[in-house]
Amino acid sequence: MDITSLLIFLAIGAVAGWLAGVLMSGGGFGLLGDIVVGIIGAVVGGVLFGALGISAGGLVGAIVTATVGAVVLIFILRLVKRA
Repeated sequence: MDITSLLIFLAIGAVAGWLAGVLMSGGGFGLLGDIVVGIIGAVVGGVLFGALGISAGGLVGAIVTATVGAVVLIFILRLVKRA
């Protein structure tokens, strides 16, 4: 992975994590937190979209997939935290 791909990967994670934070709690989690939530969300979203047979390509598709996954991740973490 070259430096450009890494920077794009981190930027998508940051945007997706921030969007998920805004959608779920009204604010982000800080830059590092947004990146971590977004990257894990990308994995979760990829698994979910793959299981549903949904294909989202391109930069916008990657952000949407990662954001949906991050929202699901935050939702599950909140359920576990309440238990």
